[in-house]
Amino acid sequence: MATEREAFDLSGPLHLTATDWTNATHRRSVAASLVQAVYILERDRQQKREGPDALASPWWEFFHFKLLRNLVDDADFCIFGAIYEFKPPSSHGEISTKGTPKYVIAFRGTLTKPDSFSRDIELDIHLIRNGLHRTSRFEIAMQAVRNMVASVGGSNVWLAGHSLGAAMAMLAGKTMAKTGIFLESFLFNPPFLSAPIERIKEKKVKHGIRIAASVITAGLAIANASKNPRSHQSNDQFTTLSAWVPGLFVNPADHVCSEYIGYFEHRKKMEEIGAGSIEKLATQNSLTSLLMTAIGKQQPQDQEPLHLIPSANVTVNLTPSRDLKAAHGIHQWWSPDMHFESNLHRYM
Repeated sequence: MATEREAFDLSGPLHLTATDWTNATHRRSVAASLVQAVYILERDRQQKREGPDALASPWWEFFHFKLLRNLVDDADFCIFGAIYEFKPPSSHGEISTKGTPKYVIAFRGTLTKPDSFSRDIELDIHLIRNGLHRTSRFEIAMQAVRNMVASVGGSNVWLAGHSLGAAMAMLAGKTMAKTGIFLESFLFNPPFLSAPIERIKEKKVKHGIRIAASVITAGLAIANASKNPRSHQSNDQFTTLSAWVPGLFVNPADHVCSEYIGYFEHRKKMEEIGAGSIEKLATQNSLTSLLMTAIGKQQPQDQEPLHLIPSANVTVNLTPSRDLKAAHGIHQWWSPDMHFESNLHRYM
């Protein structure tokens, strides 16, 4: 049965009657809508909604996109992603195309429905174990990204994703960035897998814990570097990634992604107190991975934590959320009634 949140004319960004592609709010809203379309494409498939009963198409047609193809998981045949092409009408004099993407590759997150839930949870577990890159779903996604970039060029491709889909998009973006191709990316509620320090209310306590963690992480990183030459290569790759500046969209009430707020703000504060060199080293290493290495459990070279990124444009939804579901939801990112704050963080 269709829900109100699936119907574009009931819950979509109808206020964007004329999209200004140079406007960050408009770009965010369109990217989120294209991700929402992937969720509904899969729900249409599960519910066998076809033709006029299908609900997905308005979510891209409203913004003059065309669905090129679905990305389908080879394990359960669910739709986890989609590739869209921007196709404005021939008489589009009133529509500005400056700043538009020519193609958008979007990925949905976990669906709590029987037909896809078990596979999505399996992918979530791989994500927690830093093994998402080894899954067949990611291989399908990565091949689609590579093929599109090879065909039309990186400047013409956007990546977008929500939750698990944001992790897929982030991993694809990081993979391409390591080759010198920087894709514009919209990552909604991207998972940050660490201790929930951001949930601590007392700022001094929270700041103290983060400083201690940074000192310990930096110290372990130095010790590891003296024993493991490969760590220098990892540090070089982190610096290479710094030119890629994905858009991260996080809600402080969503503990899945809220740690990104502290991750970047703490780095800025460490620089302000003259401890930038410590944090520069700490920010590119996972304390958990370093501790595992220290006790003799060597982590695979390709098993770097997904959340470690050098640069980002972080947009925070400062509007109080009624519950965790709303804080983690995709709908907030096109709502005109929210209070957003954005900060650019560059790794220097």
